Amino acid sequence: MGHLLLTGATGLLGRYLMRDLLTAGVPLAVLVRRSRRKSPASRIEAAMRCWEQLEGRSFERPVVLEGDITQPDFGLTPDQTKWAAENVDSMLHNAASLSFVSTGRHAEPWKSNVDGTKNVLDFCAQANVKTFFQVSTAYVCGKRGGVIYENELRKGQEFANPYEESKVEAEELVQQAKFLESVTVFRPAIILGDSQTGNTFTYHNYYVMLELAHKLTQQMGEMDFTGRNRAEFIRFDADGRWRKNFVPVEWVSAVMAHVITDPELHGETYHLTPRVSCQLRLMRDVIEQVNHLYGIDFGKPDPTNADGALPLELFHQHAEVYASYWRDDPVFDSTNTQRAAPHLPCPHVDRDMLVRLSEIAIENRFGWKDPVVEERPAAAAAVK
Repeated sequence: MGHLLLTGATGLLGRYLMRDLLTAGVPLAVLVRRSRRKSPASRIEAAMRCWEQLEGRSFERPVVLEGDITQPDFGLTPDQTKWAAENVDSMLHNAASLSFVSTGRHAEPWKSNVDGTKNVLDFCAQANVKTFFQVSTAYVCGKRGGVIYENELRKGQEFANPYEESKVEAEELVQQAKFLESVTVFRPAIILGDSQTGNTFTYHNYYVMLELAHKLTQQMGEMDFTGRNRAEFIRFDADGRWRKNFVPVEWVSAVMAHVITDPELHGETYHLTPRVSCQLRLMRDVIEQVNHLYGIDFGKPDPTNADGALPLELFHQHAEVYASYWRDDPVFDSTNTQRAAPHLPCPHVDRDMLVRLSEIAIENRFGWKDPVVEERPAAAAAVK
């Protein structure tokens, strides 16, 4: 059995995939970029030590390749390229840009999501990798309504942001790669933290709005007689009745690991979406509750209420960026997922869970610190 090469291993979903795939005994290699301060080997070692501390058990280490999906051949050394060609027989392409705005096709999200996917496919063709797993998004549906089926992709839909369109193009590139013998696509909805522990390693989508509201709260004066602060000047440009599909990260990873380790389940597209969605008013209510606010409303923000307050201006600027994301969701059919993993029902993101996730994010100050790893060659199993 050859190695599975995972991209995007240091992100939220990538960390869970490392944990679950290693636990399942999958020989794993990871493609990781060097950060400003840390080598790829040290980044992965820190992530694995974090899992060991959280779970109280030891883990095998993946093989670490230093590379970047935006570079041809990932920028690998000749030895790394040779090792991959001899040892990798499947690819799990998880790395992506989550940018909702773009200055053009030379920039994100196109650079990572489209050009990066081209580089991944070129690498697979050269290395004779014919089994491919791709992490996409349920929102390739764009602005379509009604029921969205797992076997659908481009149906003439309009897109709310460049992220959605770039992920459609990435899926099309993979589907058009004739040398691949097996293509499995995973389309998760909006990924939140762990429903069991409440933890998250990154803070996107819902967490952005939560953090902005929290920072704004800290700029307010004393609470009134209700024990809360009035916040009617905060407005979400949406309808509180609109519904969103939130999914806990550990469930997404568990279903993916289950599918990846069972060849009979390969070759399908899976909507990793909940059976029950959440209304936006629940998101609003929880943000009020955990920040001791009241009066947040839906509708167009009134710039005259900003009163020159920088935190409020920043809140509305970020809310505008995410406005395309908080639109009303269609219904996502998940027949393939339910058939493949009936024993893994998606935990329902209700008020209690969302409050717990929010409170832990605030407690952690919207950040996560991994164990410190000294920079040394032996920090992880690396191919030089």
